Amino acid sequence: MGNSFLSVLKRLEHEPQLSDLKRILSPLTPKEEQDLFRYAYHIKSREVGRIVYFRGIIEFSNICTKDCYYCGIRKSNSNVTRYELTDEEILREARWCHDNHYGSLVLQSGERSDAAFVDKIERLLIKIKDLSQGRLGITLSVGEQSLETYKRWFEAGAHRYLLRIETSNPALYSKIHPAGHSWEKRKQCLHSLRDSGYQVGTGFLIGVPGQTIDDMAGDVLFLKEADADMVGMGPYIPHNQTPLFSETAGFDPVRQLSLGLKMIAAVRIVMKDINIAATTALQALSPTGREMGLRAGANIIMPNVTDLAYRTGYQLYQNKPGMDENAFVQRQNLEKTVRALGEEVHYDAWGDSPHFHNRLKNHDPSS
Repeated sequence: MGNSFLSVLKRLEHEPQLSDLKRILSPLTPKEEQDLFRYAYHIKSREVGRIVYFRGIIEFSNICTKDCYYCGIRKSNSNVTRYELTDEEILREARWCHDNHYGSLVLQSGERSDAAFVDKIERLLIKIKDLSQGRLGITLSVGEQSLETYKRWFEAGAHRYLLRIETSNPALYSKIHPAGHSWEKRKQCLHSLRDSGYQVGTGFLIGVPGQTIDDMAGDVLFLKEADADMVGMGPYIPHNQTPLFSETAGFDPVRQLSLGLKMIAAVRIVMKDINIAATTALQALSPTGREMGLRAGANIIMPNVTDLAYRTGYQLYQNKPGMDENAFVQRQNLEKTVRALGEEVHYDAWGDSPHFHNRLKNHDPSS
């Protein structure tokens, strides 16, 4: 590893600066890119281990009140057939996760905050805890809510929450969202989640039109400032039924994959002990994208356990993989992939990030 590039990586690990983040997120030589991923993987091995946690994701509804310019299930897309799984369907999939030794699951949907939705989530949390005798960890990814709602759901059994800020740049956020969508409100929700007791996760769209290297470097520093416990971020992939599609004429899948992997490595180097997901968007850009994500520093995979009958309705971007791969086959394939990398799937464990436990310890007056 060249001394100059090694010095950049070492500075990033110990004292992150915008200039060094811009250096590694800019075009690299193949050797530099390889060295970056190797350095990040070393930190991953040291801080969180060569262990992968599966979180079964249930995409239980594509009904959404948001109208984000990049999203295939935005409320104005009249070409989407809307659906919402019943409690029984969701609980069946939760039971599958428990029976197949996934330590936790993710309940994900379009964003709503109406009373019926809030009640449904609370009811499901209680029932999932009951059917698993409290053994299944539960992550929610259902958008902006009030502090009161976050507290209700936490008390009902949720303990992790993923709310992607999408970009740390408020001006860019305004360009990719319509009026009425507030970056400030979204950031405040992250504070409310922390105040409610959750392990807090956020994330970004990587390579979205109008985004600069400065923006992406700022995203990494945003995670540090927010003291995030986990991150779920993925390369932007166009959807032809969205307003942003008109700005993607020069879309380059190879560049997007490279940016996605470099962001994973950057976050691992800077944040060290948080949970980082190797998202499905990586796999959409390359059949081995998620494995590459693990090699770049990720340690979480979220296999889709949603009933096959509903999966085509939840396409935030086009060409989403796994539309016809049932949960059992996917589990087998992913386990083989992880073992081939020299890692192990840790079953029957919540897989909380060491960062979360360290944060609690550091803020405990009695410690």
